[in-house]
Amino acid sequence: MTTLTVENYLKAVLQTTLRTNVDWVTTGQLAASMSVSPGTVTSMMKTLAEAGHAEYRPYEGVRLTTDGRAVAMRMLRRHRLIELFLAKTLDLSWDQVHEEAEHMEHAVSDRLIDRIDEYLHHPSTDPHGDPIPSAEGEMRVKGDRAVPLSSIVAGTRIRIVRVVDQGGEFLRFLSDAGVTLQKEGIVRHNSPEAGIVTTEFDGKPISLGHPAAGQILVESMAG
Repeated sequence: MTTLTVENYLKAVLQTTLRTNVDWVTTGQLAASMSVSPGTVTSMMKTLAEAGHAEYRPYEGVRLTTDGRAVAMRMLRRHRLIELFLAKTLDLSWDQVHEEAEHMEHAVSDRLIDRIDEYLHHPSTDPHGDPIPSAEGEMRVKGDRAVPLSSIVAGTRIRIVRVVDQGGEFLRFLSDAGVTLQKEGIVRHNSPEAGIVTTEFDGKPISLGHPAAGQILVESMAG
């Protein structure tokens, strides 16, 4: 049996691995993800290694074992399916579902998650556009062509497909600006020197700093 804390750390390691495409996750990366001190992370890294969930190397970090990855993928599947279930059935907004799912993912059974998956007709993504793993631990979205909004040149038509930063304040800002998943618009200006991207959705201009724009993944559209 794994504890809630262990499950959270394993999920955080997996999410960092998926985001960076690098197997080894550093102490600094995990500390930032979990909002804890590097010392606390180092202690937990050793605990994960002792339990067989990860390999640990001082000054390099951790890498999930097959067992650790299976646990982490199961938690990620639970989290994202619960988010979508809450959005679809209770009409919770995308800035509300994350925190609720953080609490619920540790309490539900795999049987209930499988039933939710079936009820939702085996969805491929959650309310933020994140891919949902199957029961076998495989992502249902293949060949993702999404790139950060900050990398798109002016004049390109785009479609919003994923939001990486799922903080409530940022998501509410996007909602207030009319930016939602699958929303189509155009990049009007992109200045790397100034670090600002200006887009237009439904005739309304929206300017974002490059760090914020980098948290929004888009697909380019023909024409």
